[in-house]
Amino acid sequence: MMRAIVGLWRWRDNPLCRRSDRREAWLALGAMILAVVVAPIIGWLGASAAHGALLKNAEEQRQGRHQVWAMAESVQDRALTDSDPESSSHQPDRRHVVAHWAGPDGETHKSTVTTRQHVQPGERFRIWTDAAGTATTRPMSSQTASSYAALAGLAAGAGAVGAMEAGRRLTMRQLLRRRYDMWDAEWSRIGPDWGRTGSNN
Repeated sequence: MMRAIVGLWRWRDNPLCRRSDRREAWLALGAMILAVVVAPIIGWLGASAAHGALLKNAEEQRQGRHQVWAMAESVQDRALTDSDPESSSHQPDRRHVVAHWAGPDGETHKSTVTTRQHVQPGERFRIWTDAAGTATTRPMSSQTASSYAALAGLAAGAGAVGAMEAGRRLTMRQLLRRRYDMWDAEWSRIGPDWGRTGSNN
């Protein structure tokens, strides 16, 4: 892309510089301007929209989830249930705990939960539950929402750049095809007389 732009500037007054060369260079310049100016705007808009939606979701989670005390009945390390020792060595220190707890409505619930807390059978530990008393994950934090929003913005900006580059390449292919068609037509016109003395007379 930059080579085409530099070439346009160096050879702009050269009589050998064809109209198609200028079109290619202007196309590359336009694509570069769009990538530098438009893509960051798209990324910022995507990040802003994602941030607002994620913050709203985080607030809903904070309002609908509660911490309660659960009683551990049995505990099993996650690594013991993994059939691949090499992969399990890279897993976080988590435990599967069969526990029971009282939900917000006072009803007793029992299920297997995953926790990083070092608990033993018969010990109490804190878990997060939803309004129905079902075990769930902790609410999303504002920092996590901001991180996800930033990633969404980067993805949107990268997607915009990719779409622009794909459009540029597609247009370049059309220009090259048109150039080859012109060459074929020109060769069909002068090819039979190529090398004949006085063929232009």
